[in-house]
Amino acid sequence: MQFLKLSLAALSALSFTANAVQLSSPDIKEGHFMAKTFEFAGFGCAGANKSPALNWSDLPAGTKSVAVTAYDPDAPTEAGWWHWLVVDIPVATTSLAQGAGSEGGKLPEGSRSFINDFGVKNFGGACPPEGHGMHRYQFTVWALPDAKLEVPDNANPALVGYMLNAKALAKKTLTATYAR
Repeated sequence: MQFLKLSLAALSALSFTANAVQLSSPDIKEGHFMAKTFEFAGFGCAGANKSPALNWSDLPAGTKSVAVTAYDPDAPTEAGWWHWLVVDIPVATTSLAQGAGSEGGKLPEGSRSFINDFGVKNFGGACPPEGHGMHRYQFTVWALPDAKLEVPDNANPALVGYMLNAKALAKKTLTATYAR
């Protein structure tokens, strides 16, 4: 019986891996340094503050919406730094163009953005403190079972992040780097 349990668990893990969410970008690459285009404009940073283009596929069955976040776990705070939080992206959407989350950009209809740690609802680019070393920027696509995430429009990043982790059917992260 124990062998059967292990076999079923292994089979389940294999089928999950085969259907894992895929995430790519023509603008940023896993483990690679980002261009100044994706640096914040403010707080001493002088980048173009453009959100990178993102493409995703292979969402699991039952996905009814998608969320996209950008997070810096290396920020010198006790809680990291949220750069971008967008939820309620329609499930038929499979990409965001460069700048879609930036000021003047166009997110899919029905999407909701939340205030990031810069205090704005738009994308906030990389802006690590000068001399602080290399920071990681985690761009994550979340597959969600509901068309609308159950958080108020004025929710803070911690609540949005909590609900994403509680609800996610699957997620995929692309981690780029930046330093000043």
